[in-house]
Amino acid sequence: MKAATLRDMSVEELRRKLAELRESLFNLKFQHATGQLENTAQLKRHKRDIARVLTVLQEKQNVGEA
Repeated sequence: MKAATLRDMSVEELRRKLAELRESLFNLKFQHATGQLENTAQLKRHKRDIARVLTVLQEKQNVGEA
């Protein structure tokens, strides 16, 4: 997921995307713990996507304060 795509989203859409990514990461961790996850790179990708969403949310909130 690209940061430019995230910047085009509204704050509410970003919050929904964040919740979706966190739920997905939880499921991936569960699959990993039970030995069902074949592609462990997905864990890293989801963590980075969550960080990107949080960064863009923070940027939007800081702009709103200025």
